[in-house]
Amino acid sequence: MTKAARLLRDVFGFDAFRPGQKEIIDAVSTGENVLAIMPTGGGKSLCFQLPALLRDGVTVVISPLIALMRDQVRALQEAGVEAGALTSGNTDAETDAVWDALAAERLKLLYMAPERLAAGSVVHMLRRTNVSMIAVDEAHCVSQWGHDFRPDYLRIGELRRTLDVPLAAFTATADGETQAEIVEKLFDAAAPRTFLHGFDRPNIHLAFTVKNSPRRQILEFAAARRGQSGIVYCGTRAKTEALAAALREDRHSACHYHGGMEAEDRRQVETRFAREDGLIVVATVAFGMGIDKPDIRWVAHADLPKSIEAYYQEIGRAGRDGAPAETLTLFGPEDIRLRRSQIDEGLAPSERRAADHGRLNALLGLAEALKCRRVQLLGYFGEVAAPCGNCDLCDSPPEIFEATTAVRKALSAILRTDERFGAGHLIDILTGNQTDRIKARGHDGLPTFGVGGEFNRSQWQAVFRQMMGHDLVRPDPERHGALRMTDTARPILRGESNITLRRDTIASARRQPAVKAQVADEDAPLLSALKAKRRALAESARVPAYVIFPDRTLIEMAETRPADLDAMAQINGVGAKKLERYGAVFLEVITGTDETVHPVRRKLAGRAAGSVFDRLLAVQSDLARGPEGTDKPLSCSTSQLAKVAQLRPADSGGLERLLGERRAERFGGAFLDVLRAVE
Repeated sequence: MTKAARLLRDVFGFDAFRPGQKEIIDAVSTGENVLAIMPTGGGKSLCFQLPALLRDGVTVVISPLIALMRDQVRALQEAGVEAGALTSGNTDAETDAVWDALAAERLKLLYMAPERLAAGSVVHMLRRTNVSMIAVDEAHCVSQWGHDFRPDYLRIGELRRTLDVPLAAFTATADGETQAEIVEKLFDAAAPRTFLHGFDRPNIHLAFTVKNSPRRQILEFAAARRGQSGIVYCGTRAKTEALAAALREDRHSACHYHGGMEAEDRRQVETRFAREDGLIVVATVAFGMGIDKPDIRWVAHADLPKSIEAYYQEIGRAGRDGAPAETLTLFGPEDIRLRRSQIDEGLAPSERRAADHGRLNALLGLAEALKCRRVQLLGYFGEVAAPCGNCDLCDSPPEIFEATTAVRKALSAILRTDERFGAGHLIDILTGNQTDRIKARGHDGLPTFGVGGEFNRSQWQAVFRQMMGHDLVRPDPERHGALRMTDTARPILRGESNITLRRDTIASARRQPAVKAQVADEDAPLLSALKAKRRALAESARVPAYVIFPDRTLIEMAETRPADLDAMAQINGVGAKKLERYGAVFLEVITGTDETVHPVRRKLAGRAAGSVFDRLLAVQSDLARGPEGTDKPLSCSTSQLAKVAQLRPADSGGLERLLGERRAERFGGAFLDVLRAVE
């Protein structure tokens, strides 16, 4: 029996390794740099804990959650392994015990949060300690654009270089882009040995359904599983509290959890969930990473998650013991609108926002899938799978229909409007709805105007949603949500390939009571962009966002779309000072162009003197070399033009006092003509 097998039996109590564990443990034990991607419940922690016992010195484990670290340290200590953690939750006695064990060279595993690496004293301490390896749990947290980004994970690569020791990184969810980012940030792009042991969790039943009284749907789902431990994920803190109360009213043991709670209240919920059977936690995404409870029997999403990675991370908390577990994800148009606005209001570069819209499209594709969800889910992570027989679509295949003609109509409308409009305006074109915007742009004369009579507005929304799910179209961050075709759409538009869609989704689409939105669908992406700019300015100035502009001012900007500073000055809430300070910045968001305006002219924006100034400037340009164009160049300063525009002298004498004799002689007659014309 090998030493590893003996430790597996004697320390951890297992007779055999799980699939994939042994080769990872061998690589880590021999000092190779390793990136291991294993499904939740696949035994990742053993892949660095056992090598730590095989190697001399201390293994430093970087983990994002105190509760998870404390659980693993307690389990190791119970098994007779010298392990400790340096966390903010330690008692003085616990911290002293860790330091004593380090000094005596007894400690084999030292757990710490990534934030500890910000303290130079900790790094100096590790340099004096016999550290033989670094293990990184939840390595996807290093991805700056991922759903669980932790900034201090970016310090781990520097720690590896400082200590000059091998590093082993572990995660359960990482698409190709995230894997590349892990390698770049943790291993300096020097390729580690990578183990990809699949993402499949075959014991978890997958199900999605369109929202239709979501509170009732969650209550019915929980009632059918009464007495089982479960998690309900919600998009807002308020919803967690309301839904937890509704579950308690329905005689469930339930509590809520979100980032706005006091730390002690959150710890109490975590402790209850770990110890109580049948407890339901209704939570935001602040709850769950590192939860080691093996018998969570179900996970429900009351709102659509942010991405497939987030979805899979969250449902992965169910059924870690390998026994059957169930999931339910509710989704609807409001969820998609919310997720789009969160992307558009973010401060990420446009290319990253475009990629995030693509990720959301992939999640919509899973929600609107035509066949086995597991095939589509694993395909996203690069795995090929056969139909699973353990999802709602395998249980009851959806009705589909040949949708090529309808999709080509939608794509044609996008193309004929130069990919400059969102779904709301495009649906108005397809259904022949003569709105003011349609008529103002002449879109009622397009060949596609009114050709979509086979569907009503709600049904066309379902068609566009499925088109996004097939990644045929994506919102363009540079054009405030206007839909842009992807390369996948072009063969369909050219008649080179066909497409089928779900009929049940379209047939069930009906006009719902409208949720009161701040602006019309067509203006929502621009409002999100304006809010993002406001947030960036507010954070830079360290003031509340409303100090820059209140919501009602941004809403008016989004609806009226001022084209210049004069029009911007007419927006309620845009006074002279704010126009001077912020007008050009917000105008650039609206128009997409950086219009440089002289400060003197900016002060006249929105006033009658502004348009007079522009006319005077044009006249001056015409007469700069005299009436015949042969004289020596001459011009007035912008300050002089502004005074003329504001004071409006009535005769040549008044002009001469403002401009001087030479300039009054050159421009006086033409300037007086301008001033008389505006009286």
